[in-house]
Amino acid sequence: MNRRSFVRCASLVAAGNALGLRPFGLINALAQTSSDYKALVCVFLYGGNDGNNTFVPFDSQGYAIYKAIRGPLALAQSSVLQLNSMPTFGLHPSLPELRTLVDSGNAAIVTNVGTLIQPLTRAQFIAGQPMPSNLFSHPDQQQEWQNASKSTATRTGWAGRTADALASTYNSGASVPMVTSVAGDTVFCDGETVMPMGVSPGNVGGVVCSEGSECSSRTAAAQAMLTLRSRVSLVQADNMITSNAYKYATALSDAAQSVSPLQAVFPANNGLAAQLKQIAQIIQVRSALGVQRQIFFCGIGNFDTHSSQLSTQASLLTEMSQALGAFYQATQELGVSQQVTTFTMSDFSRTLQPNSNSGSDHGWGSHHFVLGGAVQGGRMYGRYPTLALGGPDDSGANGRWIPSTASVQYASTLAQWFGVQQNQLATVFPTLSGFSTDKLGFLG
Repeated sequence: MNRRSFVRCASLVAAGNALGLRPFGLINALAQTSSDYKALVCVFLYGGNDGNNTFVPFDSQGYAIYKAIRGPLALAQSSVLQLNSMPTFGLHPSLPELRTLVDSGNAAIVTNVGTLIQPLTRAQFIAGQPMPSNLFSHPDQQQEWQNASKSTATRTGWAGRTADALASTYNSGASVPMVTSVAGDTVFCDGETVMPMGVSPGNVGGVVCSEGSECSSRTAAAQAMLTLRSRVSLVQADNMITSNAYKYATALSDAAQSVSPLQAVFPANNGLAAQLKQIAQIIQVRSALGVQRQIFFCGIGNFDTHSSQLSTQASLLTEMSQALGAFYQATQELGVSQQVTTFTMSDFSRTLQPNSNSGSDHGWGSHHFVLGGAVQGGRMYGRYPTLALGGPDDSGANGRWIPSTASVQYASTLAQWFGVQQNQLATVFPTLSGFSTDKLGFLG
């Protein structure tokens, strides 16, 4: 945990002890319209989702190779959801909503994406050419996907740096930050100058108190404590963050007063759906908040399927597909489906070759979904790996695919659609210069 995260978390603990305030302030916002509006929504699949069973070859030859290597982890071809838009491929049977979005042209699949410093072949990998630090490590690769850098040393995320670059242009009069997390503190959201807002899904207002008639006096006392002067820099920083939490909660609560509930039905008992519903509700009040650009972070896990992979991944992908389907419907209801782009990220994929525990081990390059009305959907972007153990795309001998597309290229494509200009790319994405392409084409 870096200093900024420590200060933020310390502030939330202090506020919670004084007020019963849960992390980052609690809101259940709803809303109106805005002209030049765009939003990015990151869905992080914690633990390393197995891309090999998410996007599967469906043609006879491709499926036969896949089945022979996957062994007990191979999905039955009859269960795979063949794509009408890409008949030689299919999706995991738990992804019917995503299949509909892909086939309708509202979602695309970006293949074999992973952390890279520069393009890398199998021969170069074996020769030890520069590559990201601590490959196959959960915390390191989560952070490197989120910071779009070559190591965990970079303590800001690419969403935070995007906000640094664009906040004064698009959100100069906004009452809340450009970046919001509904899944806790994460480096993805941290900028140098712009700090994110945190929201706990499904709650109204900024304070939770169980002390009855004493609540108002406790709240007043806690807020009064924030005005006390202190020469301790950590206390000053804590007070500033806690004050902002009150301010943001008030702004969101006020914005929610005059709007109707969403009609889109989000599935119950689905944590990701609850997060995405909260994001949709915040988008609904965008005009009242004075924002033209917003970036959101949410997440689901645990995809670390070293054992019992078939049942675990099926359950998690069902949650993801249903939640994303409902969220897309909500963006249509709000009239912003062309202005909201949702995308997945994950630590890494998993080995094509199964292990001895009905699971698979940490991999590298994986396949990701991008969805929204602005997406040039119904197709695959990037190069699908050659499914051969020890083959041209394998970093070893068990199907850990060397990425053919860098995560920074994926992020750059999203950020440029969002508004990042060419002259800002080097600041937001310091490793992008190592690649010949900064746009992958899945967004206009």
